[in-house]
Amino acid sequence: MKTDGSVQMQKILGYVRKAVEQYDMIQDGDRIAVAVSGGKDSLVMLAALSEYRRFSEKHYTLTAITVDPRFGGQPTDYSSVQSLCDKLDVPYVTEPTDIAEIVFSVRKEPNPCSLCARMRRGALHELCQKLKCNKLALGHNNDDVIETFFMNLFKEGRIGCFAPVNYLDRRGLTVIRPLCLAPERKVISAANRCEIQTVRSSCPADKHTYRQDIKEWLDNAERNDKGFKDRVFGALQRSDVDGWGISHKENNSSE
Repeated sequence: MKTDGSVQMQKILGYVRKAVEQYDMIQDGDRIAVAVSGGKDSLVMLAALSEYRRFSEKHYTLTAITVDPRFGGQPTDYSSVQSLCDKLDVPYVTEPTDIAEIVFSVRKEPNPCSLCARMRRGALHELCQKLKCNKLALGHNNDDVIETFFMNLFKEGRIGCFAPVNYLDRRGLTVIRPLCLAPERKVISAANRCEIQTVRSSCPADKHTYRQDIKEWLDNAERNDKGFKDRVFGALQRSDVDGWGISHKENNSSE
């Protein structure tokens, strides 16, 4: 008899399988580094990709990787992530950095998220190369896709979003987002029902960002007009903005 947790994870697996097949994310022999922040999205994605290996026709390996910004100059306790990786039989590598010190103490960024994201992205790419991984899986869910679209529209006045699959030719690395079709509420439910222990963020900017403002605006729009988010994402797919169309088109980038 299936537990409630396994039922919720099966639903996540359905979204992951659809995304992998629809956007041709995984090939035979891939060495996939799974970026793990310690949050619900990356941990649920890790668990789903681990389970997906059991029935996928493609044979691939996983390595969980974490770039530790070291908020407050102290290493973060990722022991709960290590425990999950041990349970899933997935190697786990952490990389300590001085990102938090540079962003908050040296640069004193008034809007720290952009610089922090760029630095973490660069550190992740370098770690992938060091580990000889050809794919990097990021845990963006479907709500993240829609939020990014509106952030670009409202903040920069442009139609655009990150891509489901993005090849970085300077790195020889392909970035994939296997969780991109899963709504955030489904991810939260899976994390809770499967009792996945997350790592609380120590970032001083957490919950005080423009993304959080957009998230709250979208949640309000969804409450007032049910299906609003689905229609926005459907429009992204139909117009094939940045490779989100039903037919996969690999997006080349030099970073």
